[in-house]
Amino acid sequence: MPPRIAIAPCRTMTDYVESVRVAGGDAWVLDYGADPVEAVVGTCAGLLLPGGVDVAPERYAQARHPAVVNVDATRDEYEIALVSAAMQADVPVLAICRGLQVMNVAAGGSLIQDIPSQVGSAVPHQVSTPKDAIAHEVSVVQGSRLDELMGSAVRGGRLAVNSRHHQAVQRIATGFVVTASAPDGVIEALERPQSRFCVGVQWHPENFVESRTFLALFAGLIAAARTQ
Repeated sequence: MPPRIAIAPCRTMTDYVESVRVAGGDAWVLDYGADPVEAVVGTCAGLLLPGGVDVAPERYAQARHPAVVNVDATRDEYEIALVSAAMQADVPVLAICRGLQVMNVAAGGSLIQDIPSQVGSAVPHQVSTPKDAIAHEVSVVQGSRLDELMGSAVRGGRLAVNSRHHQAVQRIATGFVVTASAPDGVIEALERPQSRFCVGVQWHPENFVESRTFLALFAGLIAAARTQ
């Protein structure tokens, strides 16, 4: 039986579900009202946190920046509780874009609320179309789980990625390490070494499901889930 991968709900699920399926997993799209956190963590073999709206700054004790206009308090509460419980139970986690930010906040980190006004980025982080358009490269830490998974796709320590975000990790949560960064210093990937599998990336690997460019990330989640 393929391992059951719980996916927190978001507006555009198709590429996430298909990426899990192609990588060999059974995608379970969650429902906030019908799937309590304890039951999910006790039942699933792995967790995928997808992209979406901003995380409310109140979750990491900051005043709200004017650029933060689209938040979902119910989703924040559910996903923070979900990933916290998953990490405590050592359930394998793959976190994407907003998911990476949620994971960092859940573990005690904070976020840059608006890259354009707070960082003055030298590279584009909001390239909306096409969804798999290459926006910039990231520098990957040699020997990291990300480096290991992506293998030959990492050329000269660099990996070309798409990008659709205006927030990013600021203060790194205790227990996490940075494994990729953009040329302007924006954090693009985190890992939690003490976990069996806990990887977060800031880009959208699910959008490359047809080319399978980043399928190794989903395959890594599935492989770890098989050991549950």
